[in-house]
Amino acid sequence: MVTISNRADIEVDSQQVLKSIGYATHRKPPARIASLINEYVENAHQLIEPSYSYTIRNVERVRRSSVFIEGSIVFRSEAIARLLEQCGRITVFVVTIGNHLEETALRLAEDGLVLQSAALDAVGSSAVEKVAEFVQNRIEEIAHEQGLGTSRRFSPGYCDWALRQQKVVFRALNGDSLGVRLTKECLMLPRKSISGIIGIGPYDVENYNPCETCGERNCPGRR
Repeated sequence: MVTISNRADIEVDSQQVLKSIGYATHRKPPARIASLINEYVENAHQLIEPSYSYTIRNVERVRRSSVFIEGSIVFRSEAIARLLEQCGRITVFVVTIGNHLEETALRLAEDGLVLQSAALDAVGSSAVEKVAEFVQNRIEEIAHEQGLGTSRRFSPGYCDWALRQQKVVFRALNGDSLGVRLTKECLMLPRKSISGIIGIGPYDVENYNPCETCGERNCPGRR
């Protein structure tokens, strides 16, 4: 078992932020929104603390919809079981940008600056996704050095993987969760945090996508 915690070096892209709020390449945002996003992206480093923690554990066995992980960790989900049935190891991770940006966005909203608050929130969402991508890229590098591939990244709440399994994810991290905590409903605080898993196995594990066999066409997490 390997556990790593560190700060992530990321760059937030204003174009990606604009795309995330509905302004694709062919749809130009109003000048005021573009200006706000650019300003917040430029100063994002003052409001975020991009950090990550991950542990790599052995997959002991997969039985029906249960995955048994080194350290008495059990994930229960048909989609996750299919994802990991060919994987020898699994990365369990959590990433966050801290709560400073979130608190600043809340103060802006309380002051009636709703547009500014929404713009800053979008920058925060893009930033934490960048941290998750940073971790995924690092795990891909580790796997490829060993002639292996990595699966898609999955988080509790996707497909049939119940949100309450956040507790199991956090237990797998042995308390090294960067100060991110769970509410009674298993939501994370700070909100700008992402947790999940990445399987490590043969290269063809990269091809598994449960969305291809799922009938939920309106699922917001569909890929």
